[in-house]
Amino acid sequence: MERYKVRFTPEAEDDLLRLYGFLLEKDVAAAERALEAIKGAAELLRCSPFSCRKALTDNPFLRELVIPFGSAGYVALFEIEPGNTLSILAVRHQRQEDYL
Repeated sequence: MERYKVRFTPEAEDDLLRLYGFLLEKDVAAAERALEAIKGAAELLRCSPFSCRKALTDNPFLRELVIPFGSAGYVALFEIEPGNTLSILAVRHQRQEDYL
């Protein structure tokens, strides 16, 4: 089984900080759980990134990971790159506007 190296781009790290900060103002424990849910889901990509839905029909390497959390959740946009590397490009709350 192929294993992929998963990395967050600086933009995706900024998204994580923004999402964490938003929840932190409301509920510290929820902010921590959300961050762990996102990071845990990203770890699952190491084994089967092609099982996630395509973000664009004409690009099989640009995909979205749906991350359940509470009544909604998050969506991570990622790209599968040569050399078994996977870059998470953006992370959004499911109720946010699209990032494409």
